[in-house]
Amino acid sequence: QKQLVESGGGSVQAGGSLTLSCSTSGIIFTIHAMAWYRQAPGKQRELVAAISTARDTKYTDSVKGRFTITRDNTKNTVYLQMNSLAPEDTAVYYCAAGQPGRRLNNIRYDYWGQGTQVTVSS
Repeated sequence: QKQLVESGGGSVQAGGSLTLSCSTSGIIFTIHAMAWYRQAPGKQRELVAAISTARDTKYTDSVKGRFTITRDNTKNTVYLQMNSLAPEDTAVYYCAAGQPGRRLNNIRYDYWGQGTQVTVSS
């Protein structure tokens, strides 16, 4: 079965760092673009970062320069390194796998993890 499992969430002080991990199984990891989304209470889910099969990346403006998405194809795992965290980064973070073979500018994310909570306090 296809599974995406996020880990690494937690509570951190503003200015701190966290690294999220998304381990996958049941998918051919190397043919999927991967993404991190987040959703805060009362807000729309937003794309935070995405990485293509060729390791091209994109980020929402609010996290550029602070967050880094990477993938390890030997471990079927995608990561989100989050630095300089701020309270507005507080959200549930979701890992997602995109349609095989699609470019980052035209992709539907078909498989989703259960989410991991990130809470940033001031």
